[in-house]
Amino acid sequence: MRVIAKRTLRGFWEKHADSEQQLKAWYNEAEQATWKSPNDIKKDYPTASILEDNRTVFNIRGNNYRLIVRINYKYGIVWIRLIGTHAEYNKVDATKI
Repeated sequence: MRVIAKRTLRGFWEKHADSEQQLKAWYNEAEQATWKSPNDIKKDYPTASILEDNRTVFNIRGNNYRLIVRINYKYGIVWIRLIGTHAEYNKVDATKI
């Protein structure tokens, strides 16, 4: 998969150093993945939440942080929509962001 944009993750882990290793691991795993459907994601990440409009929420660092992505399965592209704390996540509509 092509993940857009790593700089969003980097900016987050520079503020929240405890998330760096898991975000780097997620990024590397996502780049190596060949997700064709939400079922493929659930195989790799059973705790991920599948939302409408091809959005997925990943729990980062024991669910301390939330990563929302939108995926175009046909073209193999993952767009990072939000990485944030639970408080930040609770302020947005994950299905619209």
